[in-house]
Amino acid sequence: MAASELYTKRARVWIPDVDEVWKSAELGKDYSNGDQSLQLTLEDGTKIEHKLDPKTKNLPHLRNPDILVGENDLTALSYLHEPAVLHNLKVRFIDSKLIYTYCGIVLVAINPYENLPIYSTDIINAYSGQNMGDMDPHIFAVAEEAYKQMARDERNQSIIVSGESGAGKTVSAKYAMRYFATVSGSTSEANIEQKVLASNPIMEAIGNAKTTRNDNSSRFGKYIEIGFDNRYRIIGANMRTYLLEKSRVVFQAEEERNYHVFYQLCASAHLPELKALKLGRANEFLYTRQGHNPVIDGVDDAKELCTTRNAFTLLGINESYQMGLFQVLAAILHLGNVEIKDRDSDSSVIPPNNSHLTAFCELVGVSYQDMSQWLCHRRLKTATETYVKTLPRLQATNARDALSKHIYAKLFNWIVEHVNKALIANVKQHSFIGVLDIYGFETFDINSFEQFCINYANEKLQQQFNMHVFKLEQEEYMKEQIPWTLIDFYDNQPCINLIEAKMGILDLLDEECKMPKGSDDSWAQKLYNTHLKTCALFEKPRMSNRAFIIQHFADKVEYQCDGFLEKNKDTVNEDQINVLKASKFNLLVELFQDEGEKAKSPTGQVPGTGGRTKLSVKPDKGRDKSSREHKKTVGCQFRNSLQMLMETLNATTPHYVRCIKPNDFKQAFTFDPKRAVQQLRACGVLETIRISAAGFPSRWTYQEFFSRYRVLMKQKDVLPDKKLTCRNVLEKLVQDQDKYQFGKTKIFFRAGQVAYLEKLRADKLRAACIRIQKTIRCWLARKKYLRQRKAAITIQRFTRGYQARCLAKFLRRSLAATIIQKYQRMYVERKRYRKKQAAALAMQRVLRAYLARQKYIGLLREHKVVIIQKRVRGWLARCWYKRCLVSIVYLQCCIRRMRARRELKKLKIEARSVEHFKKLNKGMENKIMQLQRKIDEQNKEHRVVNERLASVESSYTIESERMRGELKRLHGAEEDAKNKANQLSTLMEELERLKKELVSTKQEKKTIEDWTQNYKKEMEKMVSELKDQNGSLKKEKDDLNRLIQEQSQQMTEKMARAIAQETQQLETDLNEERSRYQNLLSEHLRLEEKYDDLKEEMAHSNISKPGHRRTDSTHSSNESEYTFNSEYTETEDGARPREDVTRGLDTSLTLKLQKRLTELEQEKQSLRNELENKEDQYQRARARDDAQFKKARGAELEYESLKRQELESENKKLKHDLADMRRSLLGDKAANSGAPGSPAYKVLLDQLNASCEELDVRKEEVLILRSQLVSQKEAFHHKETMTEPSVFAEDVSKLKDADELKQAYIGLKDTNRLLEHQLQTQRRSYDGEVESLRGQLQSVKEENNRQQQLLAQNLQLPPEARIEASLQHEITRLTNENLDLMEQLEKQDRTIRKLKKQLKVYSKRIGEMGAGQAEGQTSPGQMVEEPIHPVNIPRREKDFQGMLEYKKEDEMKLVKNLILELRPRGVAVNLIPGLPAYILFMCLRHADYVNDDQKVRTLLTSTINSIKKILKKRGDDFETVSFWLANTCRFLHCLKQYSGDEAFMRHNTTRQNEHCLSNFDLAEYRQVISDLAIQIYQQLVKCMDSILLPMIVSGMLEHETIQGVSGVKPTGLRKRTSSIADEGIYTLDSILRQLSAFHSTMCQHGTDPELIKQVVKQQFYIIGAATLNNLLLRKDMCSWSKGMQIRYNVSQLEEWLRDKGLMGCGAKETLEPLIQAAQLLQVKKKTDEDADAICSMCLALTTAQIVKVLNLYTPVNEFEERVSVAFIRTIQTRLRDRSDSPHLLMDTKMIYPVTFPFSPSSLALETIQIPGSLNLAFLTRV
Repeated sequence: MAASELYTKRARVWIPDVDEVWKSAELGKDYSNGDQSLQLTLEDGTKIEHKLDPKTKNLPHLRNPDILVGENDLTALSYLHEPAVLHNLKVRFIDSKLIYTYCGIVLVAINPYENLPIYSTDIINAYSGQNMGDMDPHIFAVAEEAYKQMARDERNQSIIVSGESGAGKTVSAKYAMRYFATVSGSTSEANIEQKVLASNPIMEAIGNAKTTRNDNSSRFGKYIEIGFDNRYRIIGANMRTYLLEKSRVVFQAEEERNYHVFYQLCASAHLPELKALKLGRANEFLYTRQGHNPVIDGVDDAKELCTTRNAFTLLGINESYQMGLFQVLAAILHLGNVEIKDRDSDSSVIPPNNSHLTAFCELVGVSYQDMSQWLCHRRLKTATETYVKTLPRLQATNARDALSKHIYAKLFNWIVEHVNKALIANVKQHSFIGVLDIYGFETFDINSFEQFCINYANEKLQQQFNMHVFKLEQEEYMKEQIPWTLIDFYDNQPCINLIEAKMGILDLLDEECKMPKGSDDSWAQKLYNTHLKTCALFEKPRMSNRAFIIQHFADKVEYQCDGFLEKNKDTVNEDQINVLKASKFNLLVELFQDEGEKAKSPTGQVPGTGGRTKLSVKPDKGRDKSSREHKKTVGCQFRNSLQMLMETLNATTPHYVRCIKPNDFKQAFTFDPKRAVQQLRACGVLETIRISAAGFPSRWTYQEFFSRYRVLMKQKDVLPDKKLTCRNVLEKLVQDQDKYQFGKTKIFFRAGQVAYLEKLRADKLRAACIRIQKTIRCWLARKKYLRQRKAAITIQRFTRGYQARCLAKFLRRSLAATIIQKYQRMYVERKRYRKKQAAALAMQRVLRAYLARQKYIGLLREHKVVIIQKRVRGWLARCWYKRCLVSIVYLQCCIRRMRARRELKKLKIEARSVEHFKKLNKGMENKIMQLQRKIDEQNKEHRVVNERLASVESSYTIESERMRGELKRLHGAEEDAKNKANQLSTLMEELERLKKELVSTKQEKKTIEDWTQNYKKEMEKMVSELKDQNGSLKKEKDDLNRLIQEQSQQMTEKMARAIAQETQQLETDLNEERSRYQNLLSEHLRLEEKYDDLKEEMAHSNISKPGHRRTDSTHSSNESEYTFNSEYTETEDGARPREDVTRGLDTSLTLKLQKRLTELEQEKQSLRNELENKEDQYQRARARDDAQFKKARGAELEYESLKRQELESENKKLKHDLADMRRSLLGDKAANSGAPGSPAYKVLLDQLNASCEELDVRKEEVLILRSQLVSQKEAFHHKETMTEPSVFAEDVSKLKDADELKQAYIGLKDTNRLLEHQLQTQRRSYDGEVESLRGQLQSVKEENNRQQQLLAQNLQLPPEARIEASLQHEITRLTNENLDLMEQLEKQDRTIRKLKKQLKVYSKRIGEMGAGQAEGQTSPGQMVEEPIHPVNIPRREKDFQGMLEYKKEDEMKLVKNLILELRPRGVAVNLIPGLPAYILFMCLRHADYVNDDQKVRTLLTSTINSIKKILKKRGDDFETVSFWLANTCRFLHCLKQYSGDEAFMRHNTTRQNEHCLSNFDLAEYRQVISDLAIQIYQQLVKCMDSILLPMIVSGMLEHETIQGVSGVKPTGLRKRTSSIADEGIYTLDSILRQLSAFHSTMCQHGTDPELIKQVVKQQFYIIGAATLNNLLLRKDMCSWSKGMQIRYNVSQLEEWLRDKGLMGCGAKETLEPLIQAAQLLQVKKKTDEDADAICSMCLALTTAQIVKVLNLYTPVNEFEERVSVAFIRTIQTRLRDRSDSPHLLMDTKMIYPVTFPFSPSSLALETIQIPGSLNLAFLTRV
C-alpha cells in the first residue's frame, strides 16, 4: 500500500512541537511522491508548511482513527509510535480520569495526585477471578494475574514496580500487597497484611526523605517476597533492600531534607521519655538544616513518630529497643555537630568538653577520650609496626561523616533484619509473589555514583524486560501458528558489558580503589584510555576531563567522576569502629557484631603536636581479615545483590508496572507532555511498542473483523464460514499479503493496516451517505416544487381571503403539532424512565442473588471441611482409647491372676492344718469335703462369672468415679482389714471355695420339684410370648418386603438382607442377642459416627488431657481410663460394647447398680470377718457342746431351707421381670435404627444379665454365711450368752438386711421402663423411615413419568431444539436437587447444633461430678504428697450479657468522653454506626439490672443535657448535628427494642429478648428523647439551609449548565454572567456535591434510611422553594432559554435521586412547582387553548405565581413574543375559582413534620467492643 493512499487530503498527522512535544495537524492536500513539504492545518486553524527531511524523506506519523482513541491497551493502536502513545495516555488521563493503561504486559500507572475511590474492597472483589483483559486496566488486574498464574502454573511470580521519584511506586506496591491479603482467604491474612503494612511507616521513616521532586521519596530499593502456603494463603513476607543513599545522612541539597526519622525525633524532643536524648529543633543540627527547609507542608512529624513507634510495637520491637534506636539516631545528630578545628595544616583537634561529643559518648556508651582521639587521628600499619597519624580538619570531618553514614547504614540493616523476623512465616512456604519497588532511570544536571548504580540496575532490568517481551511475542505467534520471523530489538548487553565486564567501569573503579594513591582523575584517565576508542557507548565530554558519558537505553547520561572512589570505597576508620564495639550500649554492639568479636577501646598517648607517634602494637591478622571484608567496595556489593535479584526475577514470571509522574508541581490530573514522554522513553514502554510494531501489532478475532467491516463486503462474499469470508474479503481489500497474517483465532495486521481499513470503511459509509442525501434532497426539492406550483395556481384562482384562511389553518396545525410533540415526548420520556427503572431493579436483584449464592457456597465449603476434620479426629481418638483400654484390662487380669495364685498357695498350706479339725468333727468334714468337690467342679463357671463382672466394672469405670465420695467412709474398715491380712487371706480363700461350691450346688439341684416346675412354667410362657411376637413380626416383614421391592434392585437386596438377619435373630434364643446388636449397629452407622464425632469434639474442648495417676489398688479398675498403654490390641473388638454402654445407659440406673454392687462387697467382707470369729468360737466350744451341736445343726438346716425358698422366690420374680423386658425388646422387630441410644441396647442386656448373676452369687454367699452363723449361734448359745451378746445381736440385725436385695429389683424395673421407652422411640422412628421410603418411591415414580414425557416431547422436536430442551430440563433438575440438598443441609445443621448443645450440657455435668468424686476420694495426705498435675481444667469463655458497668463517680467522665469531647469524624469512619448510643444503652441496662433508679435517672438526664449542650456549642456543624441525630434515634430505638413490649419484641432475636429491661418502664423518657430527636432534626435543617442557600440561586439559575443555550442572550446579561463566572460562583455540580456530602455523612453516621429520605425531601424543598422564589423576583431569569436550563438542572437533581435510590422519598414532588414554572416559561402563550393547557398543567403553582411568571416573561430572540395582557387576564379568569394560598413566595423556613419509624438493630449487644480511642477504660463489660 503506497503512502499516497494514506496521506490524502484531510488525513490527520502528528508533527513535532517544542512545547507539546507532538501536535496534531490535518493535510490540506494529497501527498504525492517527490513532494518536499506538506500543507498542514493545525487544530486552531493555523495553516503551516511542514518541510520533509531531504535525506530520510520520512513522513510525519499518522493519527489513529477515533475508534482507537482511548484504548485500554496501547498495543491495540493501529499506528504504534510515540505520539499515538502519548495522546492515548493523555486522553484517558485528562478526559476520562483513568490513571491505568496497558501496554502489552506492562501496566502504565499515572500518578493522579488525588485520592480516587477505586481501591475499595468491592473493587478488589470485582477484579478477583477475572482475566487481565476483561476489565479496565488496574493494579488489581496485574495482581490478580500474578496470583492466578502462581496457583495455576505452580510458579513464583514477581511484580516489578519502577518509575521516578514521586510517580507512585510505593503506593502501587502497597495496593498490590493489599490485594493479595484480601483474596488469599486466610484467617491470618489480615494480621500478615497489617504487619507488612506496618513495615511501611518504619521503612518510610528510615529510608524516605524529601527531595525536590517528591516529599516522600524512597531513597532505597526494596524487594518484598510475600509467601503463600499450598492453599495459596499469605503466611509471611521477606524484604530485601538495595543501595541505601547513605550520603543523605550527612548532606542534603537545597530544598531537601534528611531522612524523616531525624525530624520526627526533633519534633518530639519535648516528650519525657526522649528528654535523655538532648535533642532540640531540627535547625540546631548540621545534618538536618542543610536543605534550609525542615518542614513539609501538611505533615506533622511528631504525629508521624507516634505512627512509627506503633508500627515498631506491632512488629514486636519493644519499647526498650525503640529507645535504643532513638539513642543511636540522636547520637548521629550530635556527632554531626561535633566541631573539628585546625591545630595546624596537618592536624586537627576537638575542643575540650565539647557538649555534642559528650552527648554522643553518653548515648552510645563510649569513652570521650578515645572517641575524640580517633576522630582526629588515624592508625597506619606496616609489616612490622603501627603508627598513629594526625588528620587535617577536612579529612577528620570526612571521617566523622563516614562514621555517621556507617552507623546509620548498620542501623538501617538491623531494622530491616528485625522487620523480616517479624514477617517470617511459621509454616513451610509453598510459593511466593515478589513485589519489587525500585528506582527508575535517573538523569540530573549533576550525576554521581548513586545515579550510576541506579541506571546500571535499570539497564539490567530493561534487558530482562526486553527478553521477556520478546519471548511473549514469540509465544503468541506460535500459539496462533503465525510464521515467526526474527524481530530486531534493542539489546543493551553492550552497555551492561561496558559497566560490569572485565576491565569495565566497575572493574576499573575497584582497581583504582585498591591503589594507594588512586584518585578520581586517574580513574577517569583509565576509562578514557580503555573505552573511548573501543566502545561506541562510551564518550568523553568536550569541555571536561573529570566526566564521562554513557549511552543508556533511555538516554545519554553524563557522570561526574568527583566522589566516585570515596563513595565506592565507603571507608570507615577501623579505630572508630573498635571504639564503638567496646561500647557499653548493648544495641550498638549488636549493630557491629557481624564485623568481628568485640574489641576493647584502643589505648595510646594522644600526640601533643603534629607528626607520627610509634606504637608497639603488632598487627592482628584476624582483624586484618575482618578489615578486608569490611573494605569490600559498594560497587561490588551492589553488583552481587543485583545479580541475586536478577536470578530471582529470572526464576519467576515477571509482571511490570511503570509509574509515570504527570507533572512536577503535584497538581491533580495535570498532564505535562514533556515530562511524560521523557519517562516513557526511560521506563521501556516505547520499547514495548517498538517490538510490537515490528511484527503484527493489531489483532482482531474473526468475529470482530466480520462485524466491523461487514459494510465492505458484498452479499455474494458473505459465506457461512466467517473465517473463510474474512480471508476472501481481506485478500481483495489488501493486495500485499505481507501486511496481514491469518492465525487460528485471530487476524494479525501490520502497523497502519487497521487505519487503512477504517479509511475504506469511512469512504464506503461516506459514499452511502452522499447517495442517501442526494436522493432525499431530490425528493425534497421535487416536493417543494410541486407544492410551490400548486400554491401558485391556488393564488391565481382564489382570493386573498382564502390565503388568510389557509394561513389560519396552517397555524392551527402548528399548534396541534406542538401539543402532539409535547405529549409524545412526555410519553417517550416516561417510557424510557420506566425501562431504566425496571433494568436497575433487575440488575440489583441479580447482583444480590449472586452475592448471596457466593456467600452460601463459602459457608457450605467451610462447613464440609469442619465435618471432615471432626470425623477423622473422632475416629483417631476412638482407636487410641480402645487400644489403651484393652491393655489396661489385660494388665489387671495378670495382676489379679498372680494374687489369686498366691492366695491359693496360702489356702492350701492352711488346708493341711485343718486335718485335725476334720477328725474331731466328722460331720463337718463330710460337709466340707462335699463343698470342696463342688467348688472344684464350678471353678470354670466362676471364672466366667468373674470375667463378666470385670467387664461390668470396666464398663462402669467413669460412672464409678462418682461414687468415690461414699467409699471414703470405708477407709477405716479397710485399714483394720489390712492389719489382719494373713488371717483374712486364709478365710477369703476358704470362703471363695465355699461360694463356688454353693453356686455349683445351686445349679445342680434340678431335683428340687418346686424350682423345676416354676422354671419350666416361666420358660414355656416365654416361648409362647416369643412365638406370638414372632408371628406379628413376620407380618411386618412381609409388608416391608412389598415396599422394598418397588425400589431399585440395590435397595431391595440391602433391605432383604437386613430383614433376613432380623428374622433369624428373632427366631433364635436369648443367647443370640449380641448378633442382633451388631446388626442394629450396622444399620445405625451414619448416626453413630456423627454422635461420636460430636462426643470427641466435646471431649477435646471440655475434658483435660488424661495422664498416669497413682491410686489405691482397690480402685485400679475404676481408674483405668486414665492409664495408657499401647502394647496390646488383641481385645479391641471386645472393648467396643463397653464403650457403647456409656453412650446409651441412664446415669441414675448405672449409679444404683454400682451402689448395690458396692454394698454387697462390703457385706461379704463383714460376713467373712464374722465367720472368722465364729470359727474360733466353734473350735473352743466343740468338745463341750456336742449334744447341742446336733440340735443346732438341725435348726441350721431348717433355717437354710426356709431362707433359700424365700430368696429363690425373689429370684424368680426378678427373672420373670427380666424375661418380660427381653420379650418386649426382642418383640419389636421393626425397631428403627435411628432412635438415640439404641446402639447400647444389647450391651445393656448383657450387663443386666451379669448383674443378675452377680446378685445370685452374692445371695448364695450371704445365705451360706448366715446359715453357718446361725448354726454356730445355736450350738454355742449357752457359752456366748454372757460373753458376747453384742455379736449375736449384730447377727440378728444382719438377717434383717435381706430387704436390700429389693433395691436391685427396683433398679431393674427402672431399667425395664427405660428400655421400653427406647424401643417405642425406635419403633416410631422406623415407621417414619418407612413413610419416607414410600414418599421417595412415589417421587421416583413421578420423576420416571416426567422423564418419559420429556423424552416423548424431545423426540418430536428438531435436533437443535431437542438439545436446548434437554439442557433446560437438566438445568431445572439440577436446580431442584440443589434446593433439596440445601434443605437437607439446613436440617443437618440444626440437628448438629442441637446435639452440640446437649453435649455441652452433659459434659458440664460430667465435669462437675468428676470433680466432686476426685475431691471426695483425695485424702488430706494425698493432697499434700501427690498433687494432681495431669488434670487440666478448660477455661470457659465468659458469656457477656451486653451490659457496661461503671461507678457513680465516673458518670461525668462517661458523658464527657462519649458526648462532649467526641469527634464524629473518627467515630463515623473507624467505628460501627451508632456506637455512642449502644454504649449509653448498655450502661443504662446495667443500672436497670442492679435496680438502681437513681442511677438510671441521672444517666438519662446527663445524657440529654450533654447532647443539648454539644448541639448548642457546635450546632452549625452539619457533621456534628447529623451524628447526634443518628445516635439519638438509635438510642430511642434501643429503648423501644429492649423495652419488653410485645410490639417491639417480635422484631428481636431470642438473645435480644433476654436483654430487655426488667425493672423500669422508661416510656416517659422515650417521649423525652423523641422530643430531643425532633429538636436535633430541626437544628439539622437549619444547618443545611445555611449551607445550601448560598449555592441555590447561582447553581440553579445563574450558572450556564448547558453550554450554548444562552448564546443568544442580550449583551448586558452576557457580561453579567461572565463576570460572575470569573468570580468562581457555585454551579449545579457544587449543589450535587454538597448533597452527596450530606447524604454520605448521614450514611456514615448510620442514620435510619427513612430518616434520610425525610432529610433529602427537606433539602429538595429548600432548593425548589429558593429557586422559585428567586425566579419570581428576577425578570432576567424568566425566558425560554432559562426555562430549558432549569428543566435540565431539575433532571440532574432527579438523576441524583436515582443514583442514590431516593426516588420514592417524595423529594421529586417538592420540585413540582419549580418544574411547572420552567414548563410555563417554555409553552406557547397565545390562544385560549394555550390557557387551558397552562391551567391544567400548573396545578402546583398558585394563581399569583402563574400570573407573576407570565408578567415577567421576557423574550430574548426574535421568534419569541411577549405574553399579551389579554392572555394573562384569561388565565386569571380561569383560575378564579381555584382556592389556593394568596402568598407569592414559598416559605423557605417551612419544615416538614418528622417521624421516627421504629428501626430495630440486628447487632447483638454482647458483641460490641469499646475501642481504646474513646478513653472509656473505666467501663467494664458484664
